[in-house]
This record gives sequence, C-alpha cells and structure tokens, in this order.
Amino acid sequence: MKKEELPTKIPVFPLSNFIIFPDTTVPLNIFEPRYLQMVDDCMKSERCIGIVQPKRSGELKKPDLFNIGCIGKITSFNETEDGRYLILINGLCRFKIQKEIETNRLYRECNVQYEDYLEDLSNKKNENLELSKIINKFKSLFEKLGYSIDWKELENQDSKKMINSLAMASPFSIEEKQVLLETINIKDREIKLDNIIDTYLKDNFSNTTIQ
Repeated sequence: MKKEELPTKIPVFPLSNFIIFPDTTVPLNIFEPRYLQMVDDCMKSERCIGIVQPKRSGELKKPDLFNIGCIGKITSFNETEDGRYLILINGLCRFKIQKEIETNRLYRECNVQYEDYLEDLSNKKNENLELSKIINKFKSLFEKLGYSIDWKELENQDSKKMINSLAMASPFSIEEKQVLLETINIKDREIKLDNIIDTYLKDNFSNTTIQ
C-alpha cells in the first residue's frame, strides 16, 4: 500500500501485550460486540484496523493508549456459527496517534500520522543482521518456558521478518514490546531485542515482567 492510500482516521483495537509489525500476519478471534461492530464497519471501507497497546492507566473499559501502533489490513474473514469473526490481519505501517475522536460507535477511533515510519512501506532488504546468536537465545528461552515454535518456518523468513516475528512472539512485558515497536531501524531493533532477552536469561527466567 502506498503512503497516500493509508487512512488517517482509523478504528483502534487495544490489545495488551500484543504487537504487530509491517509484513507480518496475525489471526484474531473477534467476539466482543464493540469489535464485531468495528470489523463490520472496516469491511465496508478500507478493511484497515490500528493495533495498539493499552497502558496500565486510565479507565478499565477505556484505558490510556500508547502513542505508537501499527495499522493492519483484514486479508481473510470468516464468521463462525456462534457469531464470532475469525480474521487475518496483515501489518502495513506503524503510526503515531495524533488525537482520539469522539464518535457514537462502540469502538474507539483516532486520527493518526505515519511520517516517522514510512520506511515500513519500503521493500528494501535488510541483510546486515546477525541472527544465529539471537535465535539460539530465543530457543533456550522458549524451551525453558515450554513454548512450541516452528523454527524451520521462522528461519526460512527474511531477516527483517524474522526479527519482527521474534519480537511479536516474545514473552516480554507491555513496556518492552512497546520499545521494540517504536524502534525505527531494524538493526537497532535487533540490538534491543538481544539486550532484553539477555536480561531474562541472566535472571534465570525469574524476571517479574514475564507474563
């Protein structure tokens, strides 16, 4: 998608401890009435949803939001017999929230801008990453935590997508995941990812931020 095609007014889906990056695909199981309405409305327009993490502050049903999220496009839609929506979202570009809009919809909407993250729309390859060491660290962490990962499929991805997939799948805290999401340069994200996982390994997995 081109920059000029990205909507500047978007519905936002607050998901705690959950991030997406451009060029990654995630499944979502939608069942709350407000988000069923959101998907219904999205399917009638650009099919775009902003995924953003809620902060630990604000009201229970309307928490404060981090300023940076990622917009995704619904690429697959199925409705179950019990009325749930099973959708796939493909990440497009990160955004910065400018302001929240007051509406009569059940879900939340925001005005956003993409200027700081337009590199997300580039197809440029990033092959200057050193992945073998960080992959081994993740294998050790995930094995200790009992996580099941298809490493062969992961290692077949290009280096940029692999780093982003590891950031998404990591058992890190909300704040740590947000740091990774806001890191503009992929090499810097790799370094920060490596630094964060080192703290978990050094703490012998007793780090209190593990959810």
